Amino acid sequence: MGFLTSAAGVVGLALSQAMAPPPPPDITKWCEDNIVFDARSPMPGPFDIERFAFLREIHEVLSPEHPCREVTILGSAQWGKTVSIIQPTLGAWHNSTALDSLVVHPTMSAATEWVDNKWKPMRRQAPDLKRIFGDGLAGGENRDQKFNQETVARDGSLKVASSGSPADLTGTSRRLVIMDDLAKFEMTDKGDPEALAESRASGFEEAKILRVSTPLIKGTCRINRAYARSDQRVYEVPCPHCGHMAALTWENFVENINPTNLEDAHFRCEPCQGKIEHKHKEEIVRRGRWRATNPKGDHPGFFLWRAYAPQRDWASIAKEYARVMGWTRTEGEASKEEKKQSVEAETEQTFFNDVLGLAYEQSSGSMDWEVLKNRVEEADEIEDGIRPLPVGILPATGFIFSAGVDCQDDRTEVHFKCFCRNRQRWTVHYKIIPHHISTKECRDTLDAYLAAEWRTELGFKVKLDVLAIDGGTYTDDVWDWAKKHSWHRVIIVKGGSNQNGPNMVPQKFERRKDGKAKRQQKRAFILNVSSMKGQLYKWVEQLDPAERGYCHFAKGLGDEFYRQFVSEVRTLTRQRSGTVTAKWELVEPTRRNEVLDTELYAEAGALRKGWASLTDAQWDALEAERGAVPPEQQGDLFDAVVPVSAEAAATKKPKPAEKRQSLSGMLNVNR
Repeated sequence: MGFLTSAAGVVGLALSQAMAPPPPPDITKWCEDNIVFDARSPMPGPFDIERFAFLREIHEVLSPEHPCREVTILGSAQWGKTVSIIQPTLGAWHNSTALDSLVVHPTMSAATEWVDNKWKPMRRQAPDLKRIFGDGLAGGENRDQKFNQETVARDGSLKVASSGSPADLTGTSRRLVIMDDLAKFEMTDKGDPEALAESRASGFEEAKILRVSTPLIKGTCRINRAYARSDQRVYEVPCPHCGHMAALTWENFVENINPTNLEDAHFRCEPCQGKIEHKHKEEIVRRGRWRATNPKGDHPGFFLWRAYAPQRDWASIAKEYARVMGWTRTEGEASKEEKKQSVEAETEQTFFNDVLGLAYEQSSGSMDWEVLKNRVEEADEIEDGIRPLPVGILPATGFIFSAGVDCQDDRTEVHFKCFCRNRQRWTVHYKIIPHHISTKECRDTLDAYLAAEWRTELGFKVKLDVLAIDGGTYTDDVWDWAKKHSWHRVIIVKGGSNQNGPNMVPQKFERRKDGKAKRQQKRAFILNVSSMKGQLYKWVEQLDPAERGYCHFAKGLGDEFYRQFVSEVRTLTRQRSGTVTAKWELVEPTRRNEVLDTELYAEAGALRKGWASLTDAQWDALEAERGAVPPEQQGDLFDAVVPVSAEAAATKKPKPAEKRQSLSGMLNVNR
């Protein structure tokens, strides 16, 4: 006798299975199922959460099921925020529910870079993204727009926008809003882009707003402000010796950097004083945990810096710090790779922001001009034998000789500077031409400055390496004079309004029909004067002449020079939105600032000649040449022969018939 299954039971079971809710979205599992890093990645292969254990809790709070509305991620650059947090969050949300999402970048170029080089490659590779959005290729299932991508099922969309375009941040409601590189968002004439982006989610009770960024300047940084009101979580790891849980901090690490053995950089456990080495990192990070240091914060906030990232070792952090601080190593200690390096040297701010994940504290510029003047005029002999030189005399060391020129209605002012190793600088002279840039008298004088030979304190003759002239006013007159000279020696600069970004970028011009840049782009540059002033005033506060960044001044420059040099102060203003912005203002309404402006222009000229990128060997070669007693006959400076490295100088002397590298080539003027 057989038994038949109850038909009602079968139907009931099927209905219960159909009505059961899907499993909650798991962003970590989504990463494991969808992400495979290709050969271009520093860690190719399938995503492994064991190597990125600190991501688990971040993924949990970013899930649609987690009740928090906001999440802040503050940290250094290049530890996987985009491919391991932003893009998986988008993928998991669109995979779990129908929605419209928004990703905001600081500029349209940054948005384009993200779409083309990060988002679309993952769309083509990740199975879930291919199913939801299609591959986006011509002829494919979903041929979409770059900045407004609709799902294949037409039940959602992804909008990519720029913070600099308020119109892109209005018009639609978005349940998931992600602001990438938040610290670089700047106020617009239409209001605060951060507030506009946040308002897109105001129509949804269960919306999620994610802020991700490395920090920039302390006091005005948006991501720091968001993290400050969060619960401020830090990632603690166990000591491999005693098990004590503590966060890896920069203060702990820098105390254990030995300048003579950077490879041995490590942390130290405070209770047991055990040495925590890089070989322990993978295991202790895997066993780590997040701890909220501000439990009363209104949302989850996470801070993580490069020491935790599996991609780079701790010695690399020590080496970057050594370069920033100007520590030198002998040829025998330097690696083969380091000998070949000629990349742009990192600034101190870049190191603090991108490596340490910390906001950089700029000087306010409030130094008293009389204190600065007395430091020079009352010093007969300074430590290490460094003493102020008379006006017009160059130091007998390696330097780039630059001049900054400012054009006024009735005069043209010229600031002569030497820029040396270890970010030190010397003011050599300051001259005022009592003529407008359009006049023959002014132009003849500037031509004479370019042709003149100046002497070092040992008598070596040197011509100006580069002259940078302000093209923000009297632009046509400036270009008319400048174009008669090689763009290797005369560049045109203009102060920019942005407070973020690099100190110096080429001015944009129309391109030729073949797509190549016009030659003017090699002569004209926009300066981030706000950042340059903050860095300069911080160096001016340096009191030890042997230290990095010390500012030397010639004797006899006069009161007005110093009054103008410290003529501005940095002030902070809180906007109605709560955002804090910085602005440089005159200390006194009647105080002039041409000396400060020309200081920055001269620095731009030195940067163009490679001040921030010369290697130790190249500085040694410059010092050997320009710090020497002159021979009876001396040729033109930039035709002089300078070896590429100290090793080459010691082992090989080129014959007259051999092809030799000139100093202009060594300084890489064609960059």
